[in-house]
Amino acid sequence: MQTKYSIVKEAIKSRILDGTYQPHQKISSESELMKEFGVSRHTVRLAIGDLVNQGWLYREQGAGTFCADRSKNNSQSMVDQKNIALITTYLSDYIFPSIIRGAESYLSKHGYQVSLFSTNNDHDNERKFLEKILMQHFDGVIIEPTRSAISNPNINYYLNLERENIPYLMINAYYDELEPFHIVVDDEKGGFMQTEHLIELGHQNIVGFFKNDDIQGTKRMKGYLKAHRKHHIEIFPHNIVTYNTEEKSVKPVEVLKQILSEPEEKRPTAIVCYNDELAINLLDVLRESQLKVPEDISIVGFDDSFMAEITEVKLTTVSHPKSEMGELAAKVILDMVKRNKSSKKQQNMENDLIRFDPELIIRNSTKPLTKK
Repeated sequence: MQTKYSIVKEAIKSRILDGTYQPHQKISSESELMKEFGVSRHTVRLAIGDLVNQGWLYREQGAGTFCADRSKNNSQSMVDQKNIALITTYLSDYIFPSIIRGAESYLSKHGYQVSLFSTNNDHDNERKFLEKILMQHFDGVIIEPTRSAISNPNINYYLNLERENIPYLMINAYYDELEPFHIVVDDEKGGFMQTEHLIELGHQNIVGFFKNDDIQGTKRMKGYLKAHRKHHIEIFPHNIVTYNTEEKSVKPVEVLKQILSEPEEKRPTAIVCYNDELAINLLDVLRESQLKVPEDISIVGFDDSFMAEITEVKLTTVSHPKSEMGELAAKVILDMVKRNKSSKKQQNMENDLIRFDPELIIRNSTKPLTKK
């Protein structure tokens, strides 16, 4: 549990790191801070005194307390640091270890240490790590955005990275308003390929499950819709199932159980999944419902993860570059760091986007529709 003193101290530091307090700007008075946090003057003075000693603030006799300009200290401390931060939504499961290995291997060969952070797709965690990165002044940052399909409350921290001259790039998704350099898979094309494959096999009643708080999910859903329109297949609104991060373990499973309880003539004959992880969960539901894949229902995943081949039904899926993406992100961030150090200011890259083309990997979870 945080003490009152540490709450006040961390709040002031956060305001410096998110740009609320600019260098040489006067911070809130002791009385204002006492009222805001409901603490004594002694507590406020302790917190401010600590931040003055650590170089975050400075006092001017008779004028008040001001935000220090830490950029000079940071520029000296970063000379021999050679440290890159890598922030992903998850670390130890699914496709993320491969992405991390790709980046880490390349960076370590070039003498850089990698500090790993996992947000668990939570904005508060993202903010804490961005604060840490700004405090320690890393050479560069590779970031997988958190809930990239919805408004991000941490934009000020990214703007502060730019202000502090710390280059960053985004992988798998990006915050559109920042227009950052980003490396992604063509998710819309991947969603189109998933769906068109099933349509070409004769399926028309296709249910799609899409995660809607990450931009990958919204783009894959767009591809699903485009494939239907290209082939003049009617789109049933109830066949589009969306879910968010908190719901991902429960809602798709419950919705599929409900769908499978419908009369056979109304049930979909194929399923498009946001990713392989979801497809494996839904395979368990189909198995419990005594349905065979692909004889009774076809299913397509996305990412070509290790999961695609671990069950008795080998999953038709869409490729993701994984370690290749990680290595390329490492190469680009080091190029950005070199440009940054040589020019003393961050330069725009000639192109701000690298997009990998997906490939459909056909295995045995899909087959032509058998007319009954």
